[in-house]
Amino acid sequence: MQIEDLYKIYLEYPGIQTDTRKIKPGDIFFALKGPNFNGNDYLQKALELGAAYCVGDEPQSGINDRILIFDDSLETLQQLAKYHRQQFKIPFIAITGSNGKTTTKELVHEVLSAKYKCYTTEGNLNNHIGIPLTILKIKPDAEIAVIEMGANHQKEIEGYCRYALPTHGNITNIGKAHLEGFGGEEGVKKGKGELLVYLRQNGGTAFINNDYAVLIELSAGISDIITYGTSAADYIGEIRQDSGLLEVAITKGADLPSIKTQLVGGYNLPNVLTAVCIGKTFGVPDEHIRTALEQYVPSNSRSQLLQKGTNRIILDAYNANPTSMKAAIENFAKMEGGNKVLVLGGMMELGDASEKEHAQIVETIAKYHWTKVVLAGKDYQQLPAGYLHFNNSAEAAEWYKTQHFEHAQILVKGSRSMQMEKILE
Repeated sequence: MQIEDLYKIYLEYPGIQTDTRKIKPGDIFFALKGPNFNGNDYLQKALELGAAYCVGDEPQSGINDRILIFDDSLETLQQLAKYHRQQFKIPFIAITGSNGKTTTKELVHEVLSAKYKCYTTEGNLNNHIGIPLTILKIKPDAEIAVIEMGANHQKEIEGYCRYALPTHGNITNIGKAHLEGFGGEEGVKKGKGELLVYLRQNGGTAFINNDYAVLIELSAGISDIITYGTSAADYIGEIRQDSGLLEVAITKGADLPSIKTQLVGGYNLPNVLTAVCIGKTFGVPDEHIRTALEQYVPSNSRSQLLQKGTNRIILDAYNANPTSMKAAIENFAKMEGGNKVLVLGGMMELGDASEKEHAQIVETIAKYHWTKVVLAGKDYQQLPAGYLHFNNSAEAAEWYKTQHFEHAQILVKGSRSMQMEKILE
């Protein structure tokens, strides 16, 4: 069977599942493989649960014309997504970066949805499985699409571009994230830059933050570049207030003297500017941009400002790397008020640089005065006197329950696998 034939089946049964626990009647089940599972073992089960068809890549005993065998189920899923993508003549905006890409994606989607039927990545389904699933959820009424691309090694984004076929792209920033997989900071730069290489080779448009010299360098040679930043750009903005929720002013490119967001931290300024830049590029009216940005409420432990009793808590436990951790600590330190408590978890996927990077975070912490500093995870074992250390978030949570903080400001941040949000449960 060819992809064209499978696509005809998909048009009749557009629901795609890779987990039998989520199958609904009429879905197509793709049998994927992982270190501890093999979806081919569940093909018959998927049919019993109501799947219209199943796609596998291992021979099956007996004959069932609703089980379709290809050479590679994952590759077939990606090829199907590419074929579906090729049916659209609309802008596809790819967003990647070391920090802020999910928030940026959400903000861009909110702004574009004020004028267009816009489809985007759900949650953080931004990998080799999530991206094709995102594309296959795009319906014929789509007018624009925003695709988030996550990566932890080189050639990954290059691969995503082969089936997402972006017409526009944005790299939020390039920082110290996934150093182990990328092979160091230069590897991160090269890996994230693969998006700009694709745009350059295919006549695409790049949205570039002119505040970052590395992005200006990587985008050289792209024929259509639209810039934003805090100076020398097509769209310029500045922070008006960030002691609580972030307020931004656009000083060039739009008539938006005040955007009162529900985001915490000045480090979100570039994310807001990206959304303004892209919104204006696609003709979204200024007032609609402002309304969309002001109505967006972060969720899923991503720069959330919570009020619990007399305590004000910044929950930013969705992810962490050295760049974002340093920015969060420095932003928290300069916020108005006292009685500040740091509760930080370890940063993952740093490889040989882990000890050094965690030590540098401790150095950053030491520059400021805190009521309490709590560090969770094995990477913080060697600590200066006065800091509390716990092996994991569960231990830290037990400690937290005994503290009975009042009128405190608390920052909770760490890598996703640390599950630092448990502190507040």
